[in-house]
Amino acid sequence: MRTFTWLCAAAFALGSHVASAGAAVPAYITAAVADTGRPEGDTAQDADRKPAEVLTFVGVKPVDTVVDLMPGSGYYTRLFSHIVGPNGKVIALQPVEMDKAAPKGLISLRSFAGTPPYANVTVIVQPIAALALPSRVDVVWTSQNYHDVHDPFLGSPDILQFNQAILRSLKPHGLYVVLDHRAVAGSGLAATDTLHRIDQATVRSEVVAAGFKFVRESEVLRNPQDTDTLPIFDKSIRGKTDRFMLVFQKPAT
Repeated sequence: MRTFTWLCAAAFALGSHVASAGAAVPAYITAAVADTGRPEGDTAQDADRKPAEVLTFVGVKPVDTVVDLMPGSGYYTRLFSHIVGPNGKVIALQPVEMDKAAPKGLISLRSFAGTPPYANVTVIVQPIAALALPSRVDVVWTSQNYHDVHDPFLGSPDILQFNQAILRSLKPHGLYVVLDHRAVAGSGLAATDTLHRIDQATVRSEVVAAGFKFVRESEVLRNPQDTDTLPIFDKSIRGKTDRFMLVFQKPAT
């Protein structure tokens, strides 16, 4: 891992810029975003994905164990790795079915997981209907892929069982965070396969039904210019969709 001294220096250099967007951003998050080892393809997305604000809102911190569920090519995996530090862990969990549909993601993850800069990252590949997540983790995070769990290419697994598997993996008071593309309010699951969007209220209802407590939501990725009616890959909004972020907590008992 890069030295703490370098991280703090980077945090000091960029701290005022990222913190001005909202709540004060911890130095370890600022430094993770500023890491010069991040790929250009990742840093090019930062203006739209707002990682400093997003991760500050979530509250990921050093020494945490984080499951990055359906991590894509590892945009957030790399950030988590530097935030949790050498005494933390990051598990990038890719469903078998998603690997078949988008194999480049797993190739990217395996290219850096376990290397010296990302020694705390491991990759797990499992069938989505039979997730066996590690136990007593601090955070389970899924970004822009929760809607896919409802779709045929992932086998449309039982959503209650899916969310309960996540519940079991968390420590008491552990957090489950869902970030996804917003569908029109009241549309439920109608747009998951066609537009790759999901109704925020539906996500909340499904996760609470699994035993979670809803904690908070963020509007930091809200985009009023997006009507929520176009496919997320439409060139007019690609990378700039209207997104929601919901934070749930495992009860103490």
